[in-house]
Amino acid sequence: MNREALADFLRRRRETLRPQDVGLAKGPRRRTPGLRREEVAALAAMSADYYTRLEQQRGPQPSEQMLASLARALRLTAGERDYLFQVAGHNAPASASAATHVAPALLRVLNRLDDSPALILSNLSETLVQNRMAAALFGDKSGYTGLARSEIYRWFTDPAERLLYPEDDRDRQSRARVASLRAAYGSMGPRSRAGELVRTLRKASAEFAELWDRHEVARRFEDHKTLVHPELGPIELDCQVLFTEDRSQALLVLTAPPRSEGYEKLRLLAVLGQEHFAEPGGGWSRSP
Repeated sequence: MNREALADFLRRRRETLRPQDVGLAKGPRRRTPGLRREEVAALAAMSADYYTRLEQQRGPQPSEQMLASLARALRLTAGERDYLFQVAGHNAPASASAATHVAPALLRVLNRLDDSPALILSNLSETLVQNRMAAALFGDKSGYTGLARSEIYRWFTDPAERLLYPEDDRDRQSRARVASLRAAYGSMGPRSRAGELVRTLRKASAEFAELWDRHEVARRFEDHKTLVHPELGPIELDCQVLFTEDRSQALLVLTAPPRSEGYEKLRLLAVLGQEHFAEPGGGWSRSP
């Protein structure tokens, strides 16, 4: 661990960022350039004291999980993320774990979306980041671990996952998820996390196994969909998608035409989200 290089790198990256780059209000005039230490700490879900000690060359060696959080908070590129790991005394992330590093360009777009549900997904349908509106619509996805981080895995192993969609649309949703996983499997290979997901689901779900054998391949999202919120009922929304160049991540933005029923329900959703997330452990969970 090179404490001096780590501290200097963190400080310089912090000073190059503006509040608006990370979705924060600009606020009053600042005495120092860039973000404050406590702002970076909050974005990385760590204590301000811990982060301050890293910049002052006094902190312990950060874990890989902590470094991944810092890389996301500081909007590091893949090369910068690898350098951060190296000066902190760790090997650069393998391709499997590196896939969860959110593309900075997509994050910049998401940070500017306050009034529409927006989230960033990996090519295995793992929610990497979601804004407040998306958490109010889909539920908070940050607590899942292991294979359950993938929406595809949950779709075929947890019946409650399907309650977000109308019953007459669920067969199509099953096919779409398997076709999406088939595309990821083709690019990542059988020994990848995609391969592990396929092997597990073939044993866990007869429906998945049957659909997998169809060899349908697709990497797209429906332009129009109906989602069922537990309090607001069905919400008709349009879905726009922005992919990274290698199509390993996608930013989904859900909107509705002005003055439509869906538009009014999104306005109600914004209020519900504020109420839910004002409470400890905010966010809703579906149950059968």
